[in-house]
Amino acid sequence: MNKFWIFVISIIIFGGVQSANAQNNNLDMDLEVTDEEKIILFSGFAIAVIAIFLFLARDIILRRKTSYDKGDLESKKDKTFEKYHSDWGDDYEELGQRRNTKEDKEFRDAANNDELPNYYDVIGVSKNATPDEIKKKFRELAMKTHPDKTKEDSENEMAELNKAYEILSDKELREKYDRYLKVN
Repeated sequence: MNKFWIFVISIIIFGGVQSANAQNNNLDMDLEVTDEEKIILFSGFAIAVIAIFLFLARDIILRRKTSYDKGDLESKKDKTFEKYHSDWGDDYEELGQRRNTKEDKEFRDAANNDELPNYYDVIGVSKNATPDEIKKKFRELAMKTHPDKTKEDSENEMAELNKAYEILSDKELREKYDRYLKVN
């Protein structure tokens, strides 16, 4: 894209220099422009205007459609959604901690799809286990399942074990995880 703009700017500069040079050399001559030259000039200006328009309207043209835009909802007809949900407000954070983090979204999506694994079962501890108990049990399992120790394809098990320990060892992540975990 940058090469294109460099090319366009160089054409504009070259044309300006040529026209300035032509005016300096032929001051006493009348300007004669043929019909073909008029067509070339007009089409060049038309292309430049269209390019500027497309550049300025690129955000509107490339706008992604949300589920709200795709749906035929009643709130679209009376514009209530637009009153309370503007584009610029999405990145606004209230004072204090941000509530919708990446982990919250992952836990919420997994819980809604019944795909949230029980990391307490993966490590083999109870839900009210202390961080020391979790760490001790994780180290025992890591020694048994590590791919270098077992010489088997236990990489997936080790990855799941690491993920479980990562979530359960962090106090904030564990609280978020417990909020979305459905214990049968």
